[in-house]
Amino acid sequence: MRRRSPTSQCSDDSMEKGQGKNHHPRICLLVSLSGLFWFLLLYFHFVILGGNHVQDSPSLDPIFLKGQSIITPQSNPLNRATLRSAKVEKRNAQPPVIQPVIRNNSTRRRDPESYSFMRALRTVENKSDSCGGRYIYVHDLPPRFNEDMLKECKTLSPWTNMCKFTANAGLGPQMENADGVFSNTGWYATNQFAVDVIFGNRMKQYECLTNDSSLAAAIFVPFYAGFDIARYLWGYNTSIRDAASLDLVDWLQKRPEWSIMGGKDHFLVAGRITWDFRRLSDSDSDWGNKLLFLPAGRNMSMLVVESSPWNANDFGIPYPTYFHPAKDAEVFVWQDRMRKLERKWLFCFAGGARPDNPKSIRGQIIDQCKESKVCQLLKCGQSGESKCHSPSSIMQMFQSSLFCLQPQGDSYTRRSAFDAMLAGCIPIFFHPASAYTQYTWHLPKNYSSFSVFISENDVRKKNISIEERLNQIPLEKVKEMREVVISMIPRLIYGDPRSKLETLKDAFDVSVQAVIKKVTKLRKDIIEDRKDDKFIEELSWKYALLDEGQTQIGAHEWDPFFEKPKDGRAESEAEAAKNSWKNEQGQHS
Repeated sequence: MRRRSPTSQCSDDSMEKGQGKNHHPRICLLVSLSGLFWFLLLYFHFVILGGNHVQDSPSLDPIFLKGQSIITPQSNPLNRATLRSAKVEKRNAQPPVIQPVIRNNSTRRRDPESYSFMRALRTVENKSDSCGGRYIYVHDLPPRFNEDMLKECKTLSPWTNMCKFTANAGLGPQMENADGVFSNTGWYATNQFAVDVIFGNRMKQYECLTNDSSLAAAIFVPFYAGFDIARYLWGYNTSIRDAASLDLVDWLQKRPEWSIMGGKDHFLVAGRITWDFRRLSDSDSDWGNKLLFLPAGRNMSMLVVESSPWNANDFGIPYPTYFHPAKDAEVFVWQDRMRKLERKWLFCFAGGARPDNPKSIRGQIIDQCKESKVCQLLKCGQSGESKCHSPSSIMQMFQSSLFCLQPQGDSYTRRSAFDAMLAGCIPIFFHPASAYTQYTWHLPKNYSSFSVFISENDVRKKNISIEERLNQIPLEKVKEMREVVISMIPRLIYGDPRSKLETLKDAFDVSVQAVIKKVTKLRKDIIEDRKDDKFIEELSWKYALLDEGQTQIGAHEWDPFFEKPKDGRAESEAEAAKNSWKNEQGQHS
């Protein structure tokens, strides 16, 4: 028998009523109206309200893209309960109470605590921790990046046996004091390109090393970059020259420490001029390797004895001198001795001419010194017996002179400038990149307080007499300048890596402090979402001269010195690097 619906039942009842039977039509009417009411109520709730009101739908997760919120239903527990809530609503006939989602279209700043380096920044708040904000983490590199090079020291230079210079933690052999020019202790025949190993060994004595990289204010990479490139500059193709750099970058990028800031908190040292690491092409005839042009190399800070004025990823640090004291007292005794010396020469020059370089002013400087009765000249040549190769002869001349001439060498800088200042001799520079824009971490910004600047253009055009210019400086001013130079000595020397100066900050300490300051500022800028969109890398030398808090640069009196030639700049820099290598044996040439 076919089952009848409630509607057909009511119809039958009505028919039966018409036949005189006792039925209840009102009950059928009430049932119909009740069914219609529930149908309309549910339809109104799920279709009308559910389709037009986002606030009454399940709450959605906001995703922020470039400051705009996009709402998605994924990963919301309410979505999974929609069917269950509908059943409850049918039973209770009441709409659910759901809180509306508050959407904010403004840019949200990332929670500072979410940055991995926040723990390192917080260490400075612990006043009981003397290393707070100063911790350094040192990568444990495979020995092929450092120690293995020292084992093969005979291969580090095509002309010089570097084995003796890597002795005594990189200081070289200890020097005798037969002429009484040096102190009895702390003096070594240090090679001018040995900063890699000196700095690395000095780092081992740093008082705030940590094995926890999350505490580190900066991360040191003990790669002997200068020694590496020294092995392959002559007679090797670019693949061999780049091999160790590419290997290093590959190793670093696999480390968890690298991912925190993409290497921008990493730093390394190379005891060479920057042009040895800035090869512009892959031609075998081009000079150097491309470490500083690799993307990872651009992120790291590289400390070199001569930096580029047009790039922002390298920083100048002093050439090593012959003096490496183990105690503060050795420095104080030396400073007092330099103050008391009688200096019978007005000025001096140690170096050779550059007849093959038409831009060099060395020939004019040598001529002026020869013509003066108050200038001492130590002319350097290619002869191995030249006194220019004698540290004792060099330092004796500097100690007996008031001013020391420091023109450009094969490149902007010279080791001689630091030897001169170590002797208490006031340096005379002829190009701002020889010192003022190079060693901004170690030298006073007020360059006239410790040196004399004479434009090389004036010398080249014979518009100036060096002797007359120096005689115009009052004697009292000369004494003040010499005192500033002598007071700077601790910051310009590298202490013995096997010990630690007690209170004085040497060139290593100053450099590390500057790197930490740089990384700390970068981290705070990241947290505050500060970006200097107006930074011009080709004017990096100008930013280095700014005072604390300054960010704006403008026209400068030294602009003519740093105008980039339209053609041939790269070639001239590479040629300067080549010439520097050719004159390597003459450390003061």
